[in-house]
Amino acid sequence: MSQTYFTEDHEWIKVENGVATVGITDYAQEQLGDLVFVELPEAGATLSKGDTAVVVESVKAASDVYAPADGEVAEVNDALTSEPALINSAPTGDGWLWKMKLADESQLEGLMDEAAYKASIA
Repeated sequence: MSQTYFTEDHEWIKVENGVATVGITDYAQEQLGDLVFVELPEAGATLSKGDTAVVVESVKAASDVYAPADGEVAEVNDALTSEPALINSAPTGDGWLWKMKLADESQLEGLMDEAAYKASIA
């Protein structure tokens, strides 16, 4: 069974079998506007909770996307290198950013569920 979490920094984290897929929320991509560039982490890189993992650039601004927990980057969404607009068109689908093997799933316990996240942006 998978579980989805949300951060105050407008990231979503879908966890399945100890692997987290991370992306930015629809709200975040709306705030950023049209994305023109994405800097992804290297597969195999080790991230600590709170580290800048990805930088997304829109016509308006650059924004950091943070690691939601400690872990190792298992895979990155290479499609975004040539098509960063996937994040705008499908932020919770094909526009995912990276997948990571979690070192400690308990680090996700303080994050919000979807209802709490929606309430936080309302």
